[in-house]
Amino acid sequence: MTGRLRDPGFPEEFIQEAALYPELFLGRVIAQYKGLYRVATEKTELFAEPSGRLRYGADKSADYPAVGDYVMIDREDGDLGSAIIHRILGRKSVFLRKAAGTSHDVQVVAANVDTVFICMSLNNDFNLRRLERYLAIAWDSGALPVVVLTKSDLCRDLPERLAEVERVALGADVLVTSSMTEDGYGALRKYVKPGQTVAFIGSSGVGKSTLINRLLGEDVIGTKEVRKGGKGKHTTTRRELFLVPGGGAVIDTPGMRELGIENANLAMAFADIDELASRCKFSDCRHEHEPGCAVREAIEEGIIPQERLEAYRKLKKEAKYEGLNAKQIEKEKVKDMFSAFDGIKNARAYIKSKSKGK
Repeated sequence: MTGRLRDPGFPEEFIQEAALYPELFLGRVIAQYKGLYRVATEKTELFAEPSGRLRYGADKSADYPAVGDYVMIDREDGDLGSAIIHRILGRKSVFLRKAAGTSHDVQVVAANVDTVFICMSLNNDFNLRRLERYLAIAWDSGALPVVVLTKSDLCRDLPERLAEVERVALGADVLVTSSMTEDGYGALRKYVKPGQTVAFIGSSGVGKSTLINRLLGEDVIGTKEVRKGGKGKHTTTRRELFLVPGGGAVIDTPGMRELGIENANLAMAFADIDELASRCKFSDCRHEHEPGCAVREAIEEGIIPQERLEAYRKLKKEAKYEGLNAKQIEKEKVKDMFSAFDGIKNARAYIKSKSKGK
């Protein structure tokens, strides 16, 4: 079936890491079900499940395989039953969210993604505060965020809406699309190329599946009509990866109207506030009533809205950065990063030493 991943084209960095486990086979997770995965290898596709050891060592959902992960499995032939996933290779990027509800668990939305398309429709789904939240997580993921505005044919004030988004999406490309015309999705194509993976993220019914179908050249993913009032209907029920004709891969994800934050790159998502804060008289300025506050001055002059500062404070608190300045936040993130990737670094150092005959 077109769109299905038949030739994964594994990146060299993962091939090198896979060489540490010569008794196993390299594959990529292309679909995720409850307790079961579909994995593509260079030869075939097959169902797979985590090994007992992998399950035992998993403290949270993020420790399990996710769509986009490169994994090591025990077989390439699925005729004798499901394969066993023994290892998850180092993730070069990961889009995380806090699990819905009261759980403190963390979920992987997509792994090893090069570009995140943050999709938001220009009708009833339009929400700048939610967009800020998506951007903060996307910048932190290690992938490049791109804002994709859908359903432009339903927007009566497109120039105004576009200006509002560009004031929030600092440093990110902003694309305007429509599913009504053949060229309404053309701007997306330059991001979908050989060796690149793009994840589509956004609320239910914003048109993610329609855009993916356009890129795939056929209706691989089911879509539904728009509800009365302009709201789309939710169609995607699981995360899934597809190969695009001509090269590149796309990941479809279920709609996420609620997006809990585990980590966030506030310096990128709120670069305007971060830059203004560096001009404040006091390094620990809370931007409330302190004298010489450059952020308060910008709000009073109408340069940035009060709502944006409130959103910044809210996300800072959610991401456990309350009371920290930009440099302190980066220090905490670097410490976490080195802790998480020590194992990957050691593995790659081992590969390098082996290649030199040591």
